Amino acid sequence: MSKTLRIALAQINVTVGDLKGNERTIKQFIERAAQYQADLIAFPELAITGYPPEDLLLRSHFIRDNKKCLQRIAAAAKKITAVIGFVDSEEKKIYNAAAVICNGKIVATYRKIHLPNYGVFDEKRYFEAGNRPLILELNDIKIGLNICEDIWVEQSVIETQALATGAEIILNISSSPYHAGKAEERENLLKNTATQNRAYVCYVNLIGGQDELVFDGNSLIVDPQGSIQLRGKQFEEDLLLFDLDIADLAYLRSTDENFLQRKHDFDPPYKIELVDIPCLPAELPKPAIIQPENRIKPDPLSEIYQALVLGTRDYVQKNGFKKVVLGLSGGIDSALTAAIAKDALGEENVIGISMPSIFSSPSSLDDAEQLAANLNIKNLVIPIQPTFEAYQQMMHETFQNLPFDIAEENIQARIRGNILMALSNKFGWLVLTTGNKSEISVGYCTLYGDMAGGFAVIKDVPKTLVYQLSVNLNESNDREIIPQSTLVKPPSAELRPNQKDEDSLPPYRILDPILAEYIERDASLEQIVELGFDEQTVRRVIRLVDQSEYKRRQGPPGVKITPRAFGRDRRMPITNRYRL
Repeated sequence: MSKTLRIALAQINVTVGDLKGNERTIKQFIERAAQYQADLIAFPELAITGYPPEDLLLRSHFIRDNKKCLQRIAAAAKKITAVIGFVDSEEKKIYNAAAVICNGKIVATYRKIHLPNYGVFDEKRYFEAGNRPLILELNDIKIGLNICEDIWVEQSVIETQALATGAEIILNISSSPYHAGKAEERENLLKNTATQNRAYVCYVNLIGGQDELVFDGNSLIVDPQGSIQLRGKQFEEDLLLFDLDIADLAYLRSTDENFLQRKHDFDPPYKIELVDIPCLPAELPKPAIIQPENRIKPDPLSEIYQALVLGTRDYVQKNGFKKVVLGLSGGIDSALTAAIAKDALGEENVIGISMPSIFSSPSSLDDAEQLAANLNIKNLVIPIQPTFEAYQQMMHETFQNLPFDIAEENIQARIRGNILMALSNKFGWLVLTTGNKSEISVGYCTLYGDMAGGFAVIKDVPKTLVYQLSVNLNESNDREIIPQSTLVKPPSAELRPNQKDEDSLPPYRILDPILAEYIERDASLEQIVELGFDEQTVRRVIRLVDQSEYKRRQGPPGVKITPRAFGRDRRMPITNRYRL
């Protein structure tokens, strides 16, 4: 006898705090799934509030309003069972929860048991942990419902559901943020979960940008043999529809000695809640599902680029801006930032500003103009030399004929920042900064100068990766977008005669691996030196990173694409005398 369940996974883009907008999106996807007569539709973690809602969770009226949205959604969901992430509350405690809706009513609630409190996560600051795994029985099929982190913790929720109660489907609703390599890590986890527990794993993830975070979607349906049956789009909204056939699962489990041994040995750590979901009448036969072609994951560089595009688009648009402005220096960082902005917002919404001084080489101005032409974006030229000379004259007596140094260099950077902010104020354009992770790490940037702006697109992109992304952009488009002359010339801030970055910093091919070890892996001086790096160079880099914390704290947010980004991920004290 066939045991089937038509499941829908709604991979949606929501906005934190936009309760009514998120409600509309949820209702639209419920309606779409109902048209295909899906038995069950699942939405991402905290779909009603958006993720992460942070200190909005401290406002009782926010919790109240999110529950009102849930009630309205429930009333509208008549022909389908729906699982929706929301914030539950009881006696002044709040929970990261999932509501199960059937026939217009909330019939069960699951409260997340494992609350992550590392990296970008602060869930223990807000939520109480649940203590009871939930099993739904729908169409005579047992479904183990859980939330995000629950599936990452071994010998706990998932095993209780699959081994102790026989759940045939593990349904995980998530808001799992992206970094390079995360999709593969998740995929391996879900495959292993499916094979170890001989269950279908249905995983739905959020997509969209939220401040520094990007959620990549990439929802998955994995069968009990660990094969991916359906993959959601990456960085796009999607509705996954699939018919799960559970008929052969009992035989598979009965012949799997490893599964049987694990089931025998497992001692469930929780009591279990079982909720029977009444079957809703459906017209037969159900309409056919038109399955998309098997989606191929992008190559790693294209994936990172897409994350940067989505993070930029959502930050700009969700914060009410339409156009952006950035300085075009003719260098690689501003070129890549402009390309990302154009792909995120459209060529008509990106304005470049070239601000040459006497230290700007003619080729830099040419490269900026060529880039603007390649991207078909507007480029305005506003020379800073007259203003710089006025500053020099104004400060002449105070500076007492002291030699030209970093003060004069940073004045130029701040004049440029002032120009960009003036344009922002006058026309309502959001300023994009163009500093990369390597520069920001060691403080090779100017407060209120090149750090002035609203969003730092490549803040988490090391310089060597900036080059790789730029080359890949040209190759994937089969044409020159980033000018070749920009790719090959030595990087320079052009704030003094014949200046090169390597006058002040180790070569990026050496600097970036040291930074990765120190910032992303918390490696010590000794550990980094053991990898073959010069001790004096490592000491110098560490010193520069540590003493630049005050700068980073004042910089704008930017898209997280590495395992450990500055900001939410890495929180070091500014006043700090600990030195390696």
